[in-house]
Amino acid sequence: MATTTSPTKGAWLHTTVGRKVLMAATGLFLITFLVVHLAGNLLLLRNDGGAAFNAYAEFMSTNPLIRVLEIGLFAGFVVHIYQGLYFIFTERRARPKGYTLNQASANSNIFSRTMRLSAVVVLVFLVVHLRHFFVEHRLLGTPLTMYESCKIAFENPYYSAFYVLSMVLLAFHLAHGFYSGFQTLGLVLNKRIERLLKWGAAGFAFLVPLGFAIIPMYFLLSKYL
Repeated sequence: MATTTSPTKGAWLHTTVGRKVLMAATGLFLITFLVVHLAGNLLLLRNDGGAAFNAYAEFMSTNPLIRVLEIGLFAGFVVHIYQGLYFIFTERRARPKGYTLNQASANSNIFSRTMRLSAVVVLVFLVVHLRHFFVEHRLLGTPLTMYESCKIAFENPYYSAFYVLSMVLLAFHLAHGFYSGFQTLGLVLNKRIERLLKWGAAGFAFLVPLGFAIIPMYFLLSKYL
């Protein structure tokens, strides 16, 4: 009697479709993190000497539930980055010499064409950002408060310029990734939803990075004005 071999458990996640679904799901999960993170960071703009922001930072670093969620957040970043790198290298191997005639602008918008660049810049930003704040406060135990660390960093014109540039590239990344994530998960059910998601993607990609970029500009301008 012939036997059938059942697919290995979890093998679907290693297919192209499975990887794209993982990337879309983790990307949308990280988008929710951006909203929460921005809400907390905007406390830096309050004229209270950093009291509200330091209280927020203390809560985020000591609450047991938040610490558990951080593990999930870290896993989300790792999976999203890994899948992104997988697609970049797979495409490069499949097309090592590139196209003889590149007409990408005729088939895609600037946001999709710059996904690689925006992903790399955002990844570099994430490493620098974590080193400056997470490592210094959680692992090295700096005597500075979180507000003081932010103030010192954002009053540095080089760091602020890098931060704002990274937010511009984040906006490009979100402008394409927000909508494509819903599309990959099969949630674009009709033309009306498609229009709403495209407008939502445009609004989110503009407002959230702008909210982050305002913070270093505020500290930098406050220092020199």
